Amino acid sequence: MIIDSHHHFWKYNPIEYDWIDDSMKDIRKNFLPENLELTISEAGVDGVISVQARQSVEETDWLIGMAHQNNFIKGVVGWLPLMEANIEDDLEKYSVEKILKGLRHVIQGETDPEFILLKDFNRGISLLRKFSLVYDILIVERQLHNTIRFADQHPDQVFVLDHIAKPLIGKNELSPWKDNIRELARRENVNCKISGMVTEADFENWTPAQLQPYFDVVLEAFGPDRVLFGSDWPVCLVATTYKNWMALVQKNLSELSKPEQAKIMGENAVRIYQL
Repeated sequence: MIIDSHHHFWKYNPIEYDWIDDSMKDIRKNFLPENLELTISEAGVDGVISVQARQSVEETDWLIGMAHQNNFIKGVVGWLPLMEANIEDDLEKYSVEKILKGLRHVIQGETDPEFILLKDFNRGISLLRKFSLVYDILIVERQLHNTIRFADQHPDQVFVLDHIAKPLIGKNELSPWKDNIRELARRENVNCKISGMVTEADFENWTPAQLQPYFDVVLEAFGPDRVLFGSDWPVCLVATTYKNWMALVQKNLSELSKPEQAKIMGENAVRIYQL
């Protein structure tokens, strides 16, 4: 079974999706289940995990609703107000929604460089294990150091790092990302999605060779049991097609055994997110 562990839906408007700038104008339109179902069918993908793109409870409810209506959506990573005093009540309320597999906050967009270490945020994180929820870590490479400190506070929480922590691929810089990602990977409760890489490079001029060192570092650091395939559709479309990204990932896994490839392309997502 092939599972795409990371994609988004949206009904586009320029206010809620102001991060879609002029360089990404091709995705300034709606992307909904009927669009993705055709795309994954053509690519031979069996199911997906839908990840929040807006930080609102409304977004979480919307994703859950679509998942109930579309069998190919196997899980949802939503958003809830983790810093609020009554977050446990919210988690209890959503515990009946078994399709909700995890939560995410857009750490990369926070202006406070130590947001991920804030007491209230970590209190919210500490409650997720009780409800069997994964936490998706969305950061950029300069936030890796504090993320390591964050992960150390929650050794029993299942984490999934999104987009390999967004290294500076466009500048062909491996350091200090390389050392920090290896250090984070020493925490066995942290997993990593191979996703979002082409959009960290030049959209028009990236090459597979440019991405190769980043693939190599992640595969070596996390190993085949803790790496997951993700498309980051439709964001990826500004730089590549769904099928081309999937083919590139599979090529970079080709030296692994067939069972190891199967883990990365789907089995790990099934296990980690309890699909």
